[in-house]
Amino acid sequence: MTNPTTAIAIKNNTGSSQAYAYITGLDLNNNNVPLFIQADGKTVYRPSSPSAPQSALEADVSIPLGAPGATTAVTIPQIAGGRIWFSTGSKLTFLLNPGPAVVEPSVTNTADPNYNISWGFCEFTYNKEQLFVNISYVDFVGPIPIALELRNTAGKVQSVQGLPAGGVNTVADKLIQQNAADGAGWDKLVIKGPDGKTLRALSPNSGRVADANLFQGYFDDYVNKVWSKYASTDLTINTQASWGDVTGRVQGDLLTFPNVGTFAKPSAGDIFSCSTGPFGSYPEATRDEMGALGARIAASLNRSTLLDNAKQPDGEKIPNYYKTNPTNHYARIPPQTHEVNLDGRGYAFPYDDVVPSGDAGPDQAGTVFDSNPELLTVTIGGPASSNGPATGGGSKKEKDDDNKTAAPGWLSKLKSLLSALKKALHIK
Repeated sequence: MTNPTTAIAIKNNTGSSQAYAYITGLDLNNNNVPLFIQADGKTVYRPSSPSAPQSALEADVSIPLGAPGATTAVTIPQIAGGRIWFSTGSKLTFLLNPGPAVVEPSVTNTADPNYNISWGFCEFTYNKEQLFVNISYVDFVGPIPIALELRNTAGKVQSVQGLPAGGVNTVADKLIQQNAADGAGWDKLVIKGPDGKTLRALSPNSGRVADANLFQGYFDDYVNKVWSKYASTDLTINTQASWGDVTGRVQGDLLTFPNVGTFAKPSAGDIFSCSTGPFGSYPEATRDEMGALGARIAASLNRSTLLDNAKQPDGEKIPNYYKTNPTNHYARIPPQTHEVNLDGRGYAFPYDDVVPSGDAGPDQAGTVFDSNPELLTVTIGGPASSNGPATGGGSKKEKDDDNKTAAPGWLSKLKSLLSALKKALHIK
């Protein structure tokens, strides 16, 4: 059982003295009400329900991160659905709707007061069992690189390195290059700020919020080939849960798993979201089992491996991800390309944590977790080894001379074993 609170250290490596953190989530020990951590980094603020929508908070929840190179101490209680938000250049605006319900910053609403601010977040849950943290590119790649290091009470360390400084510019360039190659619309995912610099790169799912026609029909030919193959070949999916292996075939126009349910052909939007069309509204009687099947089908479609591998996900090999066109090139670029993401890890679509059973390799999702956490260190702006602090979106260039040592080999092996255990137990 974890402690009632845990410690977080936030290191400002952005090169900006105008850097801020915000912590939001649901209070696990107080009926899951929304909470913030106030500016002192330790006092909990539980907002009351306002009388009108879009109401201002009644507490200062901007945690100043100090000068470049400074480290700020934060203490959090047990929180579900937590996020640690970061901004540079300007503070973020959080609002309240009746409930209360928190109105969070948006990358898809151009009228949002935070739209042109440089910001990002990592995600966490801290409950009685463990602290679980991940970096995320599911919605967008932002201009503030985020790295994680979790040390437990025995001194063992896990880490996720994240993007290098300026990584969003490389991601944007690669999306533009991909669009030049296939004309699918990847360039429309690149968002520029008022200064003309790259502000963020949206995921295809986020990009389709602004333009529902984006990527329309993109996966159709591939899905048709998949459906044609599995009309005469068994598709076996390891649910990695109590249902074990489940086998199905296409019958008529439906991918059918007897006594469980069926999947219609998904559109590109369904594949990118992993939660619409055939990947949503599962029958109540088999909802959880269908969810396990759907997660693994959606993952293999994003990675374009379903046509070649009839045993999902246990026949998967990471080097084969994203090799067949069409594929989710946005997911390929940030986490999978070593010249962009420093260790090739980070959620790029909702089921990016689907992996073969027993896989001891580094996870693709960019997670750290431990049942006995002592200190979570979150570094924003990129490590010193990535050629300086992040630039753009309000940050100023200023060299950070901090030295960060790499984890020794035995720690890497330990992280891999822990990741494999998590993957074997975790079901979306």
